[in-house]
Amino acid sequence: MKKNVGTIDRTIRALAGIAGIALFATGIVAGTLGIIALVVGVVLLGTAVIGWCPPYALLGINSCGTKSAE
Repeated sequence: MKKNVGTIDRTIRALAGIAGIALFATGIVAGTLGIIALVVGVVLLGTAVIGWCPPYALLGINSCGTKSAE
């Protein structure tokens, strides 16, 4: 897996992921919406940590700033 998520993108994803997880963990958002916030938060945090986003790969998007070898 070649990295396709840049530094700014990773930072935004990490912050949004932490916010989603925190909303669920503190009980601010509960029920179905809370579960959705948790899942989205975990996915965003995961893609921020590994630096690779599957939809980006499918759509050919690369926010890394490095040129891909084709």
